[in-house]
Amino acid sequence: MSTFLAELIGTALLILLGDGVVANCVLNKSKGQNGGWIVITMGWAMAVFVGVFAVGAYSGAHLNSAVTLALAVTGGIEWAQVPAYLVAQLMGAILGACLVWVAYKQQFDATDDPDGKLAVFCTAPAVRGTVPNLLTEIIGTFVLIFGVFYIAKGEVNLAKLEGLPGGFESLSSIPVGLGAVDALPVALLVLAIGLSLGGPTGYAINPARDLGPRIAHFILPIKGKRDSDWGYAWIPVVGPVIGALLAAALHMALK
Repeated sequence: MSTFLAELIGTALLILLGDGVVANCVLNKSKGQNGGWIVITMGWAMAVFVGVFAVGAYSGAHLNSAVTLALAVTGGIEWAQVPAYLVAQLMGAILGACLVWVAYKQQFDATDDPDGKLAVFCTAPAVRGTVPNLLTEIIGTFVLIFGVFYIAKGEVNLAKLEGLPGGFESLSSIPVGLGAVDALPVALLVLAIGLSLGGPTGYAINPARDLGPRIAHFILPIKGKRDSDWGYAWIPVVGPVIGALLAAALHMALK
């Protein structure tokens, strides 16, 4: 399996199960309706577990644009590979969100709350405030990325990269990031972040996780939907990027 395909599939699984648990708890006539925050945070943690376990051996299971950028900053992957990772993650996130809509089509149709329908796809703050919301996403992502650095096993062997063509698939046998053995620790890390820091903004902590499903919400023919809240959309993209860069800087300073 190519690295690109692995990232696409892994991110699609992440969003299918992550947005899926939100749909289960939020939408009308769903068996999990009103399941609550504990169910949602647990579902997202298990979504991370499945995504990482499934494709870790093929791509390092970044599944998160912030992880990819942090690894690039610290020399874990070449910058030339970053665009393909980001595109695969965004495409996978859109695909996963579309599959959630297909699976819950009847429940979407039975739900009158347009905010609830949007919440299935992307995050929104409990209390709107640009600086507080941005800081929350920075802090949450910092914790995620800093933890991932110490959970991930091994570092890239740059000598192996010499002489390889610049194509994305050339790195498919040299995954840098997370492996199957790291799936449970990372899932528990995400669970901790959701339980402890997820309340203010819904803990996007991943630009692709928020932007991809938000695009899906925009393009899908969802009955009775509202706008996709593009005025807020930059915060769960910029915040995680800043948090990732700060975590990468501290990690390099401590090495």
